Amino acid sequence: MAPGLLVLLVAGAVLVVGSLALVVPFLVGATGSGGLTVGFVLSLFPLGVVLLAVLAVDRWEPEPRGLLVFALAWGAAVAVAATTLLQPLFMAAFGPPGANEARTMEFMATVQAPIVEEVAKGLGLLILILAARKYFDGPVDGIVFGMTIAAGFAFTENILYFGRLYEQTQGSAASLAVVFTLRGVLSPFAHAMFTGATGLVMGLAARRWSPWLAVVSFGVGLVPAMLLHNIWNGAGEDFFILYAVVQIPLFAASVVGVYLLRRADARLTHRRLVEYAEAGWFTPLEVDMLATPRGRSAGLRWAASVGRRAQMVQFIRAATDLASTRQRVLSGREVAGHASTERALLDRVVQLRAAVTGIPAHQRPL
Repeated sequence: MAPGLLVLLVAGAVLVVGSLALVVPFLVGATGSGGLTVGFVLSLFPLGVVLLAVLAVDRWEPEPRGLLVFALAWGAAVAVAATTLLQPLFMAAFGPPGANEARTMEFMATVQAPIVEEVAKGLGLLILILAARKYFDGPVDGIVFGMTIAAGFAFTENILYFGRLYEQTQGSAASLAVVFTLRGVLSPFAHAMFTGATGLVMGLAARRWSPWLAVVSFGVGLVPAMLLHNIWNGAGEDFFILYAVVQIPLFAASVVGVYLLRRADARLTHRRLVEYAEAGWFTPLEVDMLATPRGRSAGLRWAASVGRRAQMVQFIRAATDLASTRQRVLSGREVAGHASTERALLDRVVQLRAAVTGIPAHQRPL
């Protein structure tokens, strides 16, 4: 593991432990032990749905599992702790003076929550793009990390909603079913769409890397996230109308957008590997197998039939990393030290090809 990545994960673990020391007592106090247990169990369903979607989006160029764990933990613990600490400060500084309870609650839902929560979640993205830019180098990466952070945040928030309702209604199954349907079935992707929008903007900026651009993209990316969050929280009695007219089309557009971005990544991988093929490192058949969805599926099926699927998965990932490294070099983001990185990846590709096909590692295709 790279030293910088190790430092990030260790520092993240310290932050998570400190945040849990605040979040867990808060949840227990708000829900009681029984409510906490019920809320935790019910919240696993929407969490699982979003994480399955993350894995589907992340299939082409999988992010390191450690970074995904960092993102999930940031959302579930650090962002929640930051929100808990910042909310009263925000209300003291910007809350409507002399407002009645209804106006205060409306302000908290439509102004405070979108601003404070999206900043708290987005800070995790800012840390990732600054500390792990090798793995945060495009819009799909930003969406993956943003959705993962949001999944963690929504998980803890759902524990609070479900658990508190269970405690307040003495375990009313009907009340829990209504809220679970609204939050866990109809809108598991709400937070994922908000923070995914921030990640998308930051991922687009990552293609022309500079620290200042990363910070600016963080601020710009918060705008659509906060607006979407505001619209969602402000629906009120018009929730189902808004859900049908705005949220469903928006979700469908998001799915199409992610699909198109993944196709663009596949074309980019193919283009870079063709350049290596022209230098003799791959055959045209290997490029199609490594850099097209149909080719990957066929290659994995063949490898599974001969008991070498694990090696084929590693071969595909190494080739994808090689293409990504070359793309970063061409865009001026990773020029220093790229020769040694490229050499190491090429050596790994040759070794993995030998493991998959049985061709001796010292023989390159012509």
